[in-house]
Amino acid sequence: MSIVEVKVPDIGDFKEVEVIELLVKVGDTVKVDQSLITVESDKASMEIPSSHAGVVKELKIKIGDKVAEGSLLLVLDSDAAAAPAPAAAAPAAASAPAPAPVAAAAAPAPVESKPTPSPAVAAVALPPGPSGVPHASPSVRKFARELGVDLTRVNGSGPKGRITQEDVQNYVKGVISGAASGGTGAKGGSGVGLDLLPWPSLDFSKFGATELLPLSRIKKISGPNLHRNWVMIPHVTQFDEADVTDLEEFRKTSNAAMAKSGVKLTMLAFVIKASVAALKKFPAFNASLDAKGENLILKQYYHIGFAADTPNGLVVPVIKDADKKGIAQIAQEMGDLSAQAREGKLKPADMQGASFTISSLGGIGGTAFTPIINAPEVAILGLSKSDTKPVWDGAQFQPRLMMPLSLSYDHRVIDGAMGARFTVYLAELLSDMRKTLL
Repeated sequence: MSIVEVKVPDIGDFKEVEVIELLVKVGDTVKVDQSLITVESDKASMEIPSSHAGVVKELKIKIGDKVAEGSLLLVLDSDAAAAPAPAAAAPAAASAPAPAPVAAAAAPAPVESKPTPSPAVAAVALPPGPSGVPHASPSVRKFARELGVDLTRVNGSGPKGRITQEDVQNYVKGVISGAASGGTGAKGGSGVGLDLLPWPSLDFSKFGATELLPLSRIKKISGPNLHRNWVMIPHVTQFDEADVTDLEEFRKTSNAAMAKSGVKLTMLAFVIKASVAALKKFPAFNASLDAKGENLILKQYYHIGFAADTPNGLVVPVIKDADKKGIAQIAQEMGDLSAQAREGKLKPADMQGASFTISSLGGIGGTAFTPIINAPEVAILGLSKSDTKPVWDGAQFQPRLMMPLSLSYDHRVIDGAMGARFTVYLAELLSDMRKTLL
């Protein structure tokens, strides 16, 4: 048995780089020139090859470590009879689909130790910021080429959006099954049947000063879902207004009477209760299409999601069984869930199971907007800021507090007539909440 230490070879001008991917583990058998790890600087991604063949006995680095030329990577149990292969030029890394410089680092300088120096490390230059250039290692690029996958269409799940081999595999599975999956599927509107141009790659700094601001974790997670929903669901948005003059007066009076209880009624709590009544009257809105799009799954429960604003982005907590709760209890739960959302303490179960979602921007402003449906739901209700307007009562104009409603729905399930009937009925309930008792 011959123990060999494998170190980082000459990597050109890169003085210290971060380990972002381990390509082998203890017990693996490696060959000469086989890639061991992937490292990344602020300009390039590269794979470090092995100078010897053997069995991995011990890893000396982990993801996130910084390494430089001469850093110890791992210990191999090398077969004494197998001499290290001579140095050879590494194949040039595949160039990205969008224009990007491709370079090979300088060949390693001769060293006095016995082992033959490792071959030159292929480096793929990366853009300084978000662009259409896929973020993937040379081995993943090669794997994608073998499968005929355009990496500009694949979303990466690795660190900094890096595309992994599993992402490519999941993309292929999605295409074969009929639609690329949201988390690791098509990017840039590449659902099945779409053939869009790659995202434009520009050096914005040539036009003026720029600053790079990484997306928050919430936006990184929600972004692919929102994109999938917008591309895959045929949205139609129905706009309407509800006269909430009397309801607002009742809300204020009730809050004054309930001041000592600590519960504060919000307009959204009333809208949730009214929405449940509307969902019961129009059950297609409280449903989901099955995976094949051939059947409608009508839900017998009423779990209402509501968009909560946090410093890191919007999240959607869910009020479970809203049909079985009074408005005060709904308001209390909303307050508790919103506080947990702002503190980042929401549990996954708190954001699952919604059958209908409401997004309220009433506290901010605006007159109307087009909310994106939260699949697998088939509709979402948007609320904008209420405003006092002159409304004709048949004899004269009266000042009334009107709340804008924006209902987006899946046109595969709901037609325009049903969408209009839903908003009209909901507006009637909000104008007189006593109708929810009927």
